[in-house]
Amino acid sequence: PQGRVSEVQRRQMTTPSEANVHALALDGDFDDCQARVKDMFNDHAFRDEVALAGVNSINWARVLAQVVYYFTAATALGAPHREIDVTVPTGNFGDIFAGSVSRQMGLTIGRLQAATNHNDVVNRALKSGLYQKERVQPSHSPSMDIQVASNFERALFEAYGRDGRAVALLMEDLRAHDGFRISQGAHQALTEIYGSGMTLESATLERIRRTRIETGELLCPHTAVGLDVAMRKARPGVPMVTLATAHPAKFPDAVEEATGERPPLPSRMADLYDRPERVTEVPNDLAALQQLIRTRRPS
Repeated sequence: PQGRVSEVQRRQMTTPSEANVHALALDGDFDDCQARVKDMFNDHAFRDEVALAGVNSINWARVLAQVVYYFTAATALGAPHREIDVTVPTGNFGDIFAGSVSRQMGLTIGRLQAATNHNDVVNRALKSGLYQKERVQPSHSPSMDIQVASNFERALFEAYGRDGRAVALLMEDLRAHDGFRISQGAHQALTEIYGSGMTLESATLERIRRTRIETGELLCPHTAVGLDVAMRKARPGVPMVTLATAHPAKFPDAVEEATGERPPLPSRMADLYDRPERVTEVPNDLAALQQLIRTRRPS
């Protein structure tokens, strides 16, 4: 999404020198980007023509890989003989859904806490049973600036007893009316697994600052959102794990604002700011995107 990621995030995508890598900056937000990708998958002729594949959490393989985090953390803390809770900075709901998969596999996870920034559609839905889109508001944690959490659909599928038709109707309401009401039974099923909390921008920066002073650790703003919610949701006697979802050097402006320190890039990326960028700005238009992809395909 054009202008909706940090400079480091952008440069990671725009500086690869390989000829078959093309960075596209779309005129829109993350939800627009993801919607156009889904549109391309749903155009089956185009999908097959270009051999389309996805590597974000639209792809089940991405979620499956994240299951490993939960088993690693839980067994380090005494699982299966000891229960843990986990708080996850949440945007697209993929990482936290992987936690529910781990739980279904038998891992001793008690509660999964979805931590959101002020783009808190998931937090509101879990608390009220109403999933209602609002306008995306930019934040220090841009990977969480989402109103259509793609993997929440997977959680709904489980909560509705794997009734695909019922979930499809909810998704139609989301497209047509920007929201839907979760049934009482499905909402209860969700809240038996997931809790949630929201952290404002000021609290995110304060959590980064306090953590640096108290522990010496530098947090990225996404992780700080998770840790701030975790501090409020921890249960006595139950270890609370917070997933750290990004390196602080990806978001140096936020970290510097909070601590006065500018986190250095890892050595393997030390020359990132010196590498030339290659990027194509594109409109939020499916046909234009498809045509561009066709023209960039290797012959």
